[in-house]
Amino acid sequence: MAGAGILVGVGIARTGLLPGAGAAAGSAPVPVGGATPIPSPSSSPTGSAAPQPAVSFVSTALTAPRVASWTTGPTGSGLLFVGPMGNGSNGLIMDNRGEPVWMEPTGSGVTDLRVQTFEGKPVLTYWTGIGKGGHGEGKGIIKDASYRTIAEVNAGNGQQADLHEFTITSAGTALMISYPTVQHDLTSVGGPAQGYMFDCHVQEIAIRSGAVLFDWTASEHIDITESYLRASDNANANGSDASKAYDPFHLNSVDESGADLLVSSRHTHTAYLVGRPDGKIQWRLGGKRSDFTMPANAVFAWQHDVRRRPNGIISMFDNHYNQGNTGTSRGLLLAVDEKARTAVVHQEFSRGGHRGDAEGNVQFLDNGHVLVGWGADPAVTEFTPDGNAVFEATGLGNASYRSYRSAWTGRPDTLPDIAAVPGNGSTMQLYASWNGATEVAKWRFLTESAPEAMAEAVTVPHRGFETSTAVAVSSRAAVEALDKSGNVLARSVVIAT
Repeated sequence: MAGAGILVGVGIARTGLLPGAGAAAGSAPVPVGGATPIPSPSSSPTGSAAPQPAVSFVSTALTAPRVASWTTGPTGSGLLFVGPMGNGSNGLIMDNRGEPVWMEPTGSGVTDLRVQTFEGKPVLTYWTGIGKGGHGEGKGIIKDASYRTIAEVNAGNGQQADLHEFTITSAGTALMISYPTVQHDLTSVGGPAQGYMFDCHVQEIAIRSGAVLFDWTASEHIDITESYLRASDNANANGSDASKAYDPFHLNSVDESGADLLVSSRHTHTAYLVGRPDGKIQWRLGGKRSDFTMPANAVFAWQHDVRRRPNGIISMFDNHYNQGNTGTSRGLLLAVDEKARTAVVHQEFSRGGHRGDAEGNVQFLDNGHVLVGWGADPAVTEFTPDGNAVFEATGLGNASYRSYRSAWTGRPDTLPDIAAVPGNGSTMQLYASWNGATEVAKWRFLTESAPEAMAEAVTVPHRGFETSTAVAVSSRAAVEALDKSGNVLARSVVIAT
């Protein structure tokens, strides 16, 4: 996220930052959830239009952004997991057509919606909470395939979990970030001696017990002069009091690699390899104190989602651009030689001038493709290994913090929804949906054939999130969701028509 971002309801409004410019002030915390405010056009990403009116349905009050997409060749398998901000549900699973499969039903703010593995099973995870001036205070949520919450994960030691990272490790623990406000001498960056700043923590949490297994404090290992922001650059973020806290680090991703953690600091333009359990920095990649020699085309800035890959590859979303200057964002793969201390471009993925001044991610798919989420530029693109774009979806609200593609089978513990609308006098139109269900092949609509007796009126193929059909007028109706073998997955309540 941008240093100036703020999660408001379900949107992140951003103020662009130039290198060396201070972060814009965050407003007071705003609870995430409830009604969905539509951000003003001024909060739309540079180069992208304000989102179209949300798609609505008859059988449910849920809404989704109006997504457009194209495909030119085979894509990776699975569904897309995005977090559209500012219009419709901000936690969304969709197919390649942009058709909703699951919409987060409570209106809660959501970031980092994705599939992970917990206790040997695939689970749906995300962060939810309140936004506070470019970071968040909330918790991680883990849901099973029925969309039941099976765990909530909080930061420890009095901290609040930030919105930027919620990763489940192979050991079943959670990696999280927090942004406590602390007092600190800011004279070296043009601020007061008794100033206030966000001092980021990286924590590893035991999911079931909540025990803190590791707690790393950025200021104990990184000098604030490594930042490309100065407290003196912005009167609204100059550290003069707690409401104007300076943000020197802005940690936004943590990746586990054996005993080490790879930590991304947006405002220092650096990735830090942190050892465990001592927390010592093993090396710095990028920024003012880089331990690596890098050619000009390998230099990154304002980056997100830094991950250590096999064979010496480090991937990231290189934002490289802030509002007010030129540049193109890219998915960046660096070939890093840790012994020789060199880093060169292995491959980059860019397209059509996409540029996100905030957010963004890179995902490696099982078929060798690479998925790039453009963050504040509300789009996601899938590339072949040689860099050809084969899929793209646009219109992901005002932004989508990260975007993923994953296999997912969902069978909700809720019942299908049904609604009826009068037709031409002798007919009525029935509508059916089942939020999150992935196994529905057909809908069997039932109407009243005799008092208290229901019979099949028609069976039709499943067509997108909501399927409708005309039937003869009846006083009551229900619907059954059928799988591809004709088995009944679930039956709705009977409604009066």
